[in-house]
Amino acid sequence: MHEFAIAYDIYATARRTALDHHAEQVKVVCVDIGEMAMVNPEQVRFLFETLIEDDPLVKGAELKCVVVEPETRCTCGYTGNERFVCPRCGALPELVKGREIVVRHVEIEVAD
Repeated sequence: MHEFAIAYDIYATARRTALDHHAEQVKVVCVDIGEMAMVNPEQVRFLFETLIEDDPLVKGAELKCVVVEPETRCTCGYTGNERFVCPRCGALPELVKGREIVVRHVEIEVAD
């Protein structure tokens, strides 16, 4: 279950960001999950919520997952979202976008 490792890395990134900026609370963590990453965003969200339960710095934070559609390109010049066969020449296109898992931003609350 690689979703646990992903959820843990998201949690650790949010926590480290909060500590680096002397935050009192993490409010929102926004993550892009590529459709081709073969990760279930709902499982990641559930595991993230489980991990943050006992950490007062991150407890109650909302995890927002945005699914990123794949983007491909082929040596023949085709660009689009066909994943397996280039509609122009029949070759296997290169996956340019859609496999990544990226913490886009972390919203934190700091003391005045």
